[in-house]
Amino acid sequence: MIAKSPFGEWTNAMEQWDTPAVLIDLDVLDRNLRDTANAAARAGVKLRPHTKTHKSVWIAKEQLRYGATGITVAKLGEAEVMADAGVKDILIAFPVIGERKLERLGRLMDKAKITLSTDDLEVARQLSAFGVKQGRDMLLYVDVNTGLNRCGKEPGEQTAELVRHISDLPNIRVTGLMTHSGHTYGFNDSEAIREAAKQEAESLLLTKRKIEESGITIEEISVGSTPTSKFVADIAGTGVTEMRPGAYVFGDGTQWTMGLIGQQQLAMTVVATVVGKPRPGTIIIDAGSKTLSSDVSKYHPGYGILLGHEDAVIERLSEEHGIVTVPDNGKFEIGEQVRIVPNHCCVVTNLHDRLNGIRGGSFEKWLNVDTRGLVR
Repeated sequence: MIAKSPFGEWTNAMEQWDTPAVLIDLDVLDRNLRDTANAAARAGVKLRPHTKTHKSVWIAKEQLRYGATGITVAKLGEAEVMADAGVKDILIAFPVIGERKLERLGRLMDKAKITLSTDDLEVARQLSAFGVKQGRDMLLYVDVNTGLNRCGKEPGEQTAELVRHISDLPNIRVTGLMTHSGHTYGFNDSEAIREAAKQEAESLLLTKRKIEESGITIEEISVGSTPTSKFVADIAGTGVTEMRPGAYVFGDGTQWTMGLIGQQQLAMTVVATVVGKPRPGTIIIDAGSKTLSSDVSKYHPGYGILLGHEDAVIERLSEEHGIVTVPDNGKFEIGEQVRIVPNHCCVVTNLHDRLNGIRGGSFEKWLNVDTRGLVR
């Protein structure tokens, strides 16, 4: 159960916005960047944040300014934009395959240090052939499944065997093991998340020991996910070298209602306008699926949380309309603006060309979504 929002007074003092508008509180963003960087540094773990959350060159450079050693991206197109902007150390946490993508990869590698990832021998063979053709070594992280059941073979001998085969390929250098414990968003108990953080570390370290029995050196042990990053202090000194959280930058309704963050860490909100009161108990807002996304949360009903009206439910979305069930629609006026914490910040970012950077309730700067839509 979430507490009553503290944002009511601030909402009254804010500008009127051309809605729907995505707001990023720059003070909160800065604090989130600083706090996570400091937590990683105290634990002796390198921070390589995932930029798919914010998709912003400016924010990526802020992360680097605070001490990140490099960035993580989801797709080759994102890496190209970041490298063109001067980012020099990039992990592409998604397999790069196919002739066209490999041609682009070659040009990209002339601009930045690129580390690739896979969990498949055939992908590694393609990268090896490309490396031979290019006359350069391909740096590679091998993905390990630690509970999400998405990418990666099982920890221990199964992954170790794969790494042995990959390491035999010419011009391939396996430099690390990586995992993403995204399944921890299914936990709303801090102790369960803490144990998952320890388990993902132990799984990778077990696999590393198996691999190194064959004389193969693994330099990096890279863990992922915002939930487990909150417990980086618990894995300090274990042998984990790197973490790759993404959604920590903005926070969202899922993180908030599962108890992972407090209200003071919510940097992203959406402002919408009440455009209709068609029947008792219902209001219509001008933020639909093209603004809030269709992502839901297991911890709160509907498609976001109305700040100051937490008993309201954004029950349905069409593309441009939000249909909100409220106890009393007489409390809302046509033209009134409401603020919403979206369920999933990463998806909301990609729906917009630019975000409103605000400070003290007033507009300060545009934050361009530089890698919006770059899914190839």
